[in-house]
Amino acid sequence: MARKKDFFGRISFSRYFACFAVKKFMFQIITFYEFKHLENLPEMKAKLKSAMDEFSIKGTLLIAEEGFNSTISGLPEDIKKFVEILEETFETKIIYKTSYHAERPFLKAKVRIKQEIVSLRKKVEIEKGIGTHTKSGDWNAIISDENTIVLDTRNDYEVEIGTFKGAINPKIAKFSDLPKFVEENFDPKVNKRIAMFCTGGIRCEKFAPLMVEMGFEEVFQLDGGILKYLEETPENESLWEGECFVFDDRIAVDKNLQGGKTKDLRPLTVNPPQKKGKK
Repeated sequence: MARKKDFFGRISFSRYFACFAVKKFMFQIITFYEFKHLENLPEMKAKLKSAMDEFSIKGTLLIAEEGFNSTISGLPEDIKKFVEILEETFETKIIYKTSYHAERPFLKAKVRIKQEIVSLRKKVEIEKGIGTHTKSGDWNAIISDENTIVLDTRNDYEVEIGTFKGAINPKIAKFSDLPKFVEENFDPKVNKRIAMFCTGGIRCEKFAPLMVEMGFEEVFQLDGGILKYLEETPENESLWEGECFVFDDRIAVDKNLQGGKTKDLRPLTVNPPQKKGKK
């Protein structure tokens, strides 16, 4: 039986305070991905969309033959139940980054089948990235080394509102532009030590192996991305400057993973205005 909601699609007042007792903010937002071979994608899509509807989970879940990638939100108790279904469906342990918000950051539930879960448009052997992951506790020392080139792998409008101290902004419009930037600006024989990062880690999972293939001697990727770093690093030790762009209605989060003050800087081609309905 579908859960009853009011006219605006909000969870009942009693359920709000049941969750409020667990966490100050109502909705839990989790981000997760894994590169893992998947089959029977249409059947998987139908099963996961049905589960999202059953537990009032909102957000987008991308699935492809190479794996899955998602950011979703819901009440903590419903997130827990949905994660159990994800683990059963994908036959893996879901490792996720989490934050909370007083309002739903997503309004719709989507499961989409894609060619790639993050679009680089290059064939990459993910296994070549083994050994490049760097924990939050070790990250500061690595990027503070004067011999380390710190590369922000995100799009220009994301970097504009926040990045790590001393990081290079490649000023790219999309992820698939990054290989060309590296080829034109770095030389593996000279620039031997590269540390890269992104929002949740998925871009680096693809780009670190590519950097290894290109011949760079020391490659580091921030394990879990910016979100995990902010979650695990005390504010007085953080080398993060500004806010972190997120792809939901919050637009950005601050160093405490609370909703930021940044306005949406995405170009209209990325974030088109909502069409008004017919009168």
